[in-house]
Amino acid sequence: MNSARGRAGFVSLGKAWCDTTTDVDGLMMTIMGIADFEHRRIRKRCEDGITLAKAKVTKFGRPSAVDPSQRRKIAERYAAGETMAELAREYDCGEASIRRELR
Repeated sequence: MNSARGRAGFVSLGKAWCDTTTDVDGLMMTIMGIADFEHRRIRKRCEDGITLAKAKVTKFGRPSAVDPSQRRKIAERYAAGETMAELAREYDCGEASIRRELR
């Protein structure tokens, strides 16, 4: 208790910002508590949404650069000897995309 003000509060010796002995500091700690509470609620809603989307078998991530029919053609052409660079130019995507599609 801070006897000079006659008010109970908490003062951290290691963290100057953590002080509840004045009205302003008490308000700041309350606001930080509310912000933390809201952050946790948002996080929970996001996790619930992701769980629901996974249950619906929603595909996450960036869409594929090529469609399934192009994927077959890429595999055939690569097996026939074309390079990844040639295929990437042809399908207007990066070599990493071609490599990923060949997996």
